[in-house]
Amino acid sequence: MSAVARAFATWAGNTHLSFSQAQSVETADLKMGFFRGDHGDGRPFDGPGKIIAHAFPPSDERFHYDADETWVVGAVPGGLDLETVALHEIGHFLGLGHSYVPGAVMQPQIPTGYTQGLNADDIQGIKALYNT
Repeated sequence: MSAVARAFATWAGNTHLSFSQAQSVETADLKMGFFRGDHGDGRPFDGPGKIIAHAFPPSDERFHYDADETWVVGAVPGGLDLETVALHEIGHFLGLGHSYVPGAVMQPQIPTGYTQGLNADDIQGIKALYNT
């Protein structure tokens, strides 16, 4: 949870938005979890590789990691960094699409063994959406 909390803190630090952890799933605005294959949202996971996670726009309130991936904290060879992927998927949850600017966390693919923070393109995108 600390890796995901850091990702939310990074977005909060670059916007006027604030985030807090709900006491229960019933009261949460965003519901996160690890799932495999067809998990009922119309966007099935494919096992290791390719589709590693997805999040829906603010009106949908879901953020799913593929449980079949190798999840790690940090740049570990062969692993996907929870914080980097959370930064990317929270960006989608906040309304950002993919970016093709090199170094943007919102690029369509996140390689294994890699960590990434926000860059100027990500920050400009979120500020344009939320007028901050």
